[in-house]
Amino acid sequence: MSPLSFAENDPPPVAPEPPQDGECCGSGCDPCVYDLYYEARERHRVAMREWEQRQAGAAPIATARDSEK
Repeated sequence: MSPLSFAENDPPPVAPEPPQDGECCGSGCDPCVYDLYYEARERHRVAMREWEQRQAGAAPIATARDSEK
């Protein structure tokens, strides 16, 4: 079995799921489920930017087509 490529070892961050209908009770909780969701979205945005930078610096993955050249 061959070792995994860098891209396979470094999958993209998974975006947070938005709150479901009815999860927010509308009573002004602190924090509200939407506050937590927006914080998670911001962390995901930062993680995604860092992941994209790592991918840009990674060596290209060889494909079967490349070996035919």
